Amino acid sequence: MQQLTLALAPAPEPSFDNFFAGRDSSANTATLAALRHALAGHEHFVYVWGPRGSGKSHLLRAFIAEAALRSGSGAPAAYVAAGESIPADTLFVAADDAQRLDMVGQLALFDLYNRFRTGGGTLLSAGDRPPAELPLREDLRTRLGAGVVLRVEPLSDEEKRAALSEHGRQRGLALAPELIDYLLSHVTRDMGTQMAVVDTLDRVSLERKRPITQPLLREVLQLINNKNA
Repeated sequence: MQQLTLALAPAPEPSFDNFFAGRDSSANTATLAALRHALAGHEHFVYVWGPRGSGKSHLLRAFIAEAALRSGSGAPAAYVAAGESIPADTLFVAADDAQRLDMVGQLALFDLYNRFRTGGGTLLSAGDRPPAELPLREDLRTRLGAGVVLRVEPLSDEEKRAALSEHGRQRGLALAPELIDYLLSHVTRDMGTQMAVVDTLDRVSLERKRPITQPLLREVLQLINNKNA
């Protein structure tokens, strides 16, 4: 096998279009609508929360990508993970993992909020719990909770199966139900990682000229695990 196939394929670039809200999740559909509303300038402070793997980071990155697209090249938009510095002169900021902010990060986000409130800008932040429960300064918790607060609902296993099946279909793959079940039970519950495994499996299948089967999936996962060990 070529060295190229030992690496996990990059996850698809996050977008609103490839965020699978779930067939029965009115909450996630409402969240998507609210984020589009914020991009149009109708909301300036939005906070989304939900458990790990529910798609919060996907939405934040998609929000920034869409903001940059609407503003043109070199747009003042930035995705910032906890612990990273907030670039100056940004008009759209997506701040992830608010629950992990240290005091320096909390002060930076507090200052950004005040700057956007007086000078204009849009802040989308995210955490794993509601604003009132975040382990942050009280004044920052209050500000994050003062805007639009939205919960991101994790997908059920059935919805994840549907999302993976659709992702495969878009690549021209008919993924057998037992293969999807194996993927769900042996790969981290993060949908981005699971989709990246499907992409890697497709690439290995083409290189080896082998059909996509559960034994091939097991080989691919073992190669990925060995590389990451």
